[in-house]
Amino acid sequence: MNIKRIGVYLVTLGLIFSVSNSVAQNKKVYPKSEWYLSWGYNTEWYTRSNVHISQPELANDYTFNRIKGHDKKGWDNGLFRKAISIPQYNYRLGYFFNPQKGWGVEINFDHTKFIFEDGQDASITGTLHGKHADTTVRFSKDNGFYYYLNNGANFLLFNLVKRCELLSAKDGNLKLDFLGKAGVGPVIPHVENSFFGGANTPHFQLGGWNMGVEATVKATFFKYAFIEYANKLDYARYSHLKIYKGTAKHAFGTYEMILSIGVNLPVGKHAAL
Repeated sequence: MNIKRIGVYLVTLGLIFSVSNSVAQNKKVYPKSEWYLSWGYNTEWYTRSNVHISQPELANDYTFNRIKGHDKKGWDNGLFRKAISIPQYNYRLGYFFNPQKGWGVEINFDHTKFIFEDGQDASITGTLHGKHADTTVRFSKDNGFYYYLNNGANFLLFNLVKRCELLSAKDGNLKLDFLGKAGVGPVIPHVENSFFGGANTPHFQLGGWNMGVEATVKATFFKYAFIEYANKLDYARYSHLKIYKGTAKHAFGTYEMILSIGVNLPVGKHAAL
């Protein structure tokens, strides 16, 4: 997709600038530490994935193979007519413990949504009602099949952050940075599904783990306000997801684009060496 290519080009440009920016600069004044907070919205593309179903009471142990999933943005349809937490949103709470060197840590949360594509023919292999199964079912709510992480696939990461300055105005009122991030953390999905007409009770749960890397271009205005554009890769493994009379496990990769606004909160001052 063209929008993906644009994202890759921007991140690559950021990396090139961050490397070329290693030349000596005039002495600057940095905060002793720095907090930041941001809020934004996201969109995702998912890899095909397998979902394993275990229902011992029903003698079921089977797998849906190479399922197609998609997101549900919400912000592209009447954003200002609904609560800000309904669309796919994200927030970041970060702390630079060494602003001069650009090192920090961050709590990184993405409220993403994963939905089985309706109308797809899903391959099933394994054991169904105690008998060998190798068949196909049409996945649709009318047919008794749906699988939603619609109130969130919900990626939570604890990230290490490295910031590299790309450009900076002399008066400090405009600055462009590149941020690289990497981390691991739990997933907190909202699980809602039905297989062969057996529906679960929708619920939130701790449901596994994920790890991700993120590349961000951040423009800061008048030292405090900023806007940032990020590209992110995430891998999530869900396990012990509660379904009707059993559990499910599921893993997939995600490519994510994020646009956010935020505020910097510097603490104290420190002259660069």
